[in-house]
Amino acid sequence: MSNAEAFYDALADDYHLVYADWRRAVRHQGDALHNLIRSRLGDGVRTVLDCSCGIGTQAIGLAVHGYTVHASDISARSVERAKREAATFDVDIDFNVADMRHLAAQVSGTFDVVLSCDNSLPHLLSDSDILTALRNMRKKMTSGGLIVIGIRDYDDTVQNHPSVTPPQVIEDTAIVFQHWDWAEDQRTYKLTLFVIKRHGDDWRMTFHTAHYRVLLRHELTSMLAQSGFIDMQWHFPEITGHHQPIITARA
Repeated sequence: MSNAEAFYDALADDYHLVYADWRRAVRHQGDALHNLIRSRLGDGVRTVLDCSCGIGTQAIGLAVHGYTVHASDISARSVERAKREAATFDVDIDFNVADMRHLAAQVSGTFDVVLSCDNSLPHLLSDSDILTALRNMRKKMTSGGLIVIGIRDYDDTVQNHPSVTPPQVIEDTAIVFQHWDWAEDQRTYKLTLFVIKRHGDDWRMTFHTAHYRVLLRHELTSMLAQSGFIDMQWHFPEITGHHQPIITARA
């Protein structure tokens, strides 16, 4: 089991706590991504592959907009929860467990849009793994299709090297924060996500760890070009309304 797989399997039941209001975030991100896709491809887009769907945040939001969505993730427990959550939004999504580095073998069909958001790609720590994932994403795209990747703003992060995030209080029932342990070369870090939940009169804490690559914008732009993509464009939260920078490119 990979570090990312174990991280998201363990976190699946609590992942919604990453957001102050997860169900609202599903609809908000669906709106932002729909508008971005439409601005790049027009109104004829029908099919989307979310290849790091987690518990369904973006996949469900786009399905609400009428897209035909296939959603996959390396975490089986996250996929199972995403299925349950999709039912609560009354949307029909095809799900399966797949590693983004092996999409060509593990996911059937091709799609107008291939999507990976919420900083999923930087779980891959080496150039070779990232390039393998991007090339597999391209193989799942229709000619002229669009790739959409959302990551943390690492260009800003490397200037500040944060070690802890402010605690987020969720309706007086949970407190969530992160601690980052930086590698000596400052190019990777270990994230520990602390989840403190109220149980009656008591509070109980769990924590989950994962490793991330600091993936700078020029690096990802270059890797997309190496993988055969063209027309790369960066889109920032102040314009899109999405919470992280997004790069799009054409197949």
